[in-house]
Amino acid sequence: MSAMPEPPSLADALDWVNARGRLTLESLRGRVVILLFWSYDNIHCINLLPRLQKMAGRLHDGVVLLGVHTPKYAAQRQALTVSKAAHRLHLRMPVANDADWRAWRAFGIESWPSAVVIDCEGRVMRVLQGESMSDELETLAANLLEDAAARDLRRFDAAPGVDGGEPQMSLRFPAAVAVSEQRLYVSDSSRNRVLECTHDGRVLRQFGSGTPGYWDGRLNDAGFCDPQGLALSGESLYVADTGNHAVRRVRLASGQIETVLGSGREGFDSPRAAILPTALAVSAPLAVLVRDNLLYVSMAGQHQIWGMDLAAGRVEVLAGNGHNSLLDGPGLEAGLVQPAALAYHAGQLLIADAGANAVRALRVADGHVFTLAGLGPWQPGLADGTASAARFAHPLGLAVDGTGTVYVADTLNGRLCRMNSAGRAGWTVQSVVLPQTLQEPAGLAIIGRSLWLAERNAHLLQRLDLDSGALGKLPLGA
Repeated sequence: MSAMPEPPSLADALDWVNARGRLTLESLRGRVVILLFWSYDNIHCINLLPRLQKMAGRLHDGVVLLGVHTPKYAAQRQALTVSKAAHRLHLRMPVANDADWRAWRAFGIESWPSAVVIDCEGRVMRVLQGESMSDELETLAANLLEDAAARDLRRFDAAPGVDGGEPQMSLRFPAAVAVSEQRLYVSDSSRNRVLECTHDGRVLRQFGSGTPGYWDGRLNDAGFCDPQGLALSGESLYVADTGNHAVRRVRLASGQIETVLGSGREGFDSPRAAILPTALAVSAPLAVLVRDNLLYVSMAGQHQIWGMDLAAGRVEVLAGNGHNSLLDGPGLEAGLVQPAALAYHAGQLLIADAGANAVRALRVADGHVFTLAGLGPWQPGLADGTASAARFAHPLGLAVDGTGTVYVADTLNGRLCRMNSAGRAGWTVQSVVLPQTLQEPAGLAIIGRSLWLAERNAHLLQRLDLDSGALGKLPLGA
């Protein structure tokens, strides 16, 4: 195989946030090294990571997988934030913080995710791009190991280990919350379960075993993987089972959990009349909402909004051309970028279009998509004001109160915003004044004048009194 130039020595100066000791490429000679350039906001990176970790496990006696996190957002430049993302995603590989894009530029990387493959002699052999690289990457690594063994260049000692972890708390990276008059539900995402609680935090039931898996069953006999968005409808709780690429339904009366959409394997299928919803291979459903017996799903990995008629079992794409761009227009022509949270307001399905750093709306009557505030994937920021002036950074939560005020979890700005319609003048965005900066707020839910907030990186649920502005932590326990 022909090799590219020697890897830049800059890689040896990376800031490793979770490695045991200092890592250098020279110290890894005799192994195939894969430098994975990724960003924790990017759904294609998130989808790829488990596959690459499995590959590294299969080739553990010769391959070293190293993550190089290169940020898209200012908040991601902090080593602690990158470390938390590595813990949240259960990464077993050393991760470096390339805060100033120095390694990215040195290796000539152009997009997330990208992988630099370095052979046992320390030569750069290839740079691969895209979520679908895993098979090609494994074949290349295996061939390089075979070649190195034939020339007696391979080493078989243990790969570098990782240190660190998160504090033991009642929740671990909670992602979403749903609330009724009597009950509170929270996605305890990193523990692969959903909890049913009272409003004062007493845990009543657990849905999901806590071990990542994909099987139906009752209560904790079922398996979830990284559950995210939640939606209540009558006696059912719908769960965006993101890591399983499926939507699940919890029958609250019995605790039985069943799959309603998705086959449990990732793919990019489109709905077809001849295929059951549970046979479709879809990518990363992130949020769900039910209204008038229609289940809305934000398919983050496919950059689309889907709708499922729960009575007929019929599925269709409502919005999104499948390309990641902020583009208004008729539903199937419009562009979305990793749509996340969903909410309903005045005949419109509101969308926290996370990758577009925007809040969008899908008009239910005619399917037209338009932007309420935010400018696009490469124009994040932190700014209040009119729709044209306001800026967000990867918003992941939405909720609407009884007055029509829309609340936005502006996740990578660490803030909560409120949006109000000014009629023909458009929408205005205003930061909610809180006693502290939030640590990656995510899911939101409102009942009455209480707003519940899942503070992802603090492992907490918070309750905000919308009248007094008082913010308090909700302790969870049996």
